Amino acid sequence: MHKPAITQVTINDTIANRWSGRAYDASQAVSHAQIIALLEAARWAPSCFGDQPWRFIVWNKNADAQAWQQAFDCLAPSNQAWVKDAPVLMLVCADTVFNHNQQPNRWAQYDCGAAAENLCLQASSMGLMAHQMGGFNAESVQATFAIPAQYTPMAMVTVGYAAEVSSLAGDILTRETAPRTRRPLNELFFADAWDKPISE
Repeated sequence: MHKPAITQVTINDTIANRWSGRAYDASQAVSHAQIIALLEAARWAPSCFGDQPWRFIVWNKNADAQAWQQAFDCLAPSNQAWVKDAPVLMLVCADTVFNHNQQPNRWAQYDCGAAAENLCLQASSMGLMAHQMGGFNAESVQATFAIPAQYTPMAMVTVGYAAEVSSLAGDILTRETAPRTRRPLNELFFADAWDKPISE
């Protein structure tokens, strides 16, 4: 399903075509080489002091179905309903302290978002679909995979090939086929002062 962003001016095609779909083709695997390309894109994201506070765990159903299932079990039931067909699951974690001086890093979560978005854009450029999720049990995933307390689980991400929307049903299908929307520019972006809308 092709759902490009409706923009006021032309933007980069990869950005416009990236969207968080839910219909995955369970029959199409994501190769190890493709996964490495996604991780390379994340690796080259910008970060405060170049600290690279992101840590990713990758679960490939076609390489280790048991580990993938353990990660899947940490998801909210509403996400499990459609994630079941995604061949790859990832977890993005933020290091809470700087590597160079062991002081608190309040920018780590911001930087992890940049790395995750790089990964999502790379996926889109490769004909893959990525969907980031906050609906998971952070305590469960931290315990199940022995993630040190220093690292905060931020989001889980599905990656795979898109399937026909007919593979979905009910509320999930409704959400999948709904038009893409965003709040207007003048509600989100200001010029010179707070709440002074930038001219469009």
